[in-house]
Amino acid sequence: MVEQRYGRPRGHGSGSLAATAALVGSLGATALAGCAASVDPKPVPDPARTVRNAADVLTKAGSAKATTSMEMATGGTRVTIRGEGGYDFRRRTGRLQVVLPHAAAGASEHRPITELLTPGALYMKNRGAGVPADKWVRVDTTTLEDGNLVTGGATDPGAAAELLRGAQDVTYLGETDLAGVKVGHYRGVADLARAARAASPHLRGALAAAARGFATDTVPFDAYLDAEGRLRKVRHQFSFSNQGRTVAVASTTLLYGFGTAVEVTLPDRRDIYAGKIKA
Repeated sequence: MVEQRYGRPRGHGSGSLAATAALVGSLGATALAGCAASVDPKPVPDPARTVRNAADVLTKAGSAKATTSMEMATGGTRVTIRGEGGYDFRRRTGRLQVVLPHAAAGASEHRPITELLTPGALYMKNRGAGVPADKWVRVDTTTLEDGNLVTGGATDPGAAAELLRGAQDVTYLGETDLAGVKVGHYRGVADLARAARAASPHLRGALAAAARGFATDTVPFDAYLDAEGRLRKVRHQFSFSNQGRTVAVASTTLLYGFGTAVEVTLPDRRDIYAGKIKA
């Protein structure tokens, strides 16, 4: 901004003074307007792009602790399945302990199910349904109609993040506090087919299966990202068909403790159950 200086005008009449004052005022206003125009406002990041980039930011972060919850209505009763563990976003592997509520377990008590999450496969121990307690069950997630977004009772944290690559119609709802961390709240819908095309190769097959199997093409979500763009929380609203009925499921994934090592050791082939699993 250039500073303008004006000396006393040569005219001595009141008309000259008034004219000069008007001129100075006009030039001052113009200069101020020029200064305001020259200061570029801070650009506001595109909300959709910010959310779509969350999976890449998590890959750079490496790993994190995770807690999950899955709410659904079954037999007129709403139940919640909870999980806790960790996930490695570079290796696309994770380990969760999933606890079934009494109503879902069909018994007074049920040992926590250990789940190993790997590219293309889900391993479960203490699965029940006729599976011996010391055996694992292996499920090919690319053959599941939901791509293991729902089947395991906990959404694979990697798949939950990759699903956001299909984010569209995203609105930024402002900043909020999440367990002492300032996060930005984003709301939108994720296009399943788009997410599958953009997903990392390790999870593309599972999301492609979900795109074919879910009752709707899009999944509503609320995502919470910290100042570094890391996904801290995401809640998806899934809808899928089960025996002719549409079932609504709300899945929430919380991520924290970034950089925590996550150990995943796959079971020996001899320890994988090959028998029939009861319904």
